Amino acid sequence: MDRRHEILIAATKSFTLFGYKATTIEQVAKIANVGKGTIYTFFKNKEELFQEVVFHLIGEMKRETDQLIDVSASFMQNAHTALMKMLQFRERHLLFAKLIDEERALGTPEVQQMLLKIESEIISYVSMRIRNGIAKGEVIDCNPEHVAFLLFKSYLAFIVDWQLTHNEPLNEQEILTLFSETIFRGLAKKK
Repeated sequence: MDRRHEILIAATKSFTLFGYKATTIEQVAKIANVGKGTIYTFFKNKEELFQEVVFHLIGEMKRETDQLIDVSASFMQNAHTALMKMLQFRERHLLFAKLIDEERALGTPEVQQMLLKIESEIISYVSMRIRNGIAKGEVIDCNPEHVAFLLFKSYLAFIVDWQLTHNEPLNEQEILTLFSETIFRGLAKKK
């Protein structure tokens, strides 16, 4: 593993544990077991490192989901597969949860910008998948961007907000079943 990648892993851990505002380059260097100067050879500042962590995470999620999409499978089968992959990313989503908490509590501008970027990228990706389902005649005619927004916000609510008012987080199967029996079923074109 190269140094840059080690730094990104360490930064992801630090941002997940401490949030953007409380993370320091010193903490990241300690976690990565490198000198502070080594980080600056790859990243100009903490904000650039933060952006790279988020872009890397979004790119990784898209790549892994794309690898699972089967063009010969139905939209519902692919939606099920994609949601399972997102649920497997749940631990990494703790970074998003931490950022959402920080944005709510502190209103950190850098965090607000990144959350909007994350949301925009994911909604765009999901919209494209919904458009494909409509084109294949498997999804009802709908506004893909609106539905993508609904899916994204609902998903985040269950992995972030649910735990605020309930003692235990929902497990993967509970979330998957809920989405399959409600939102995905409603999107399916009746044959």
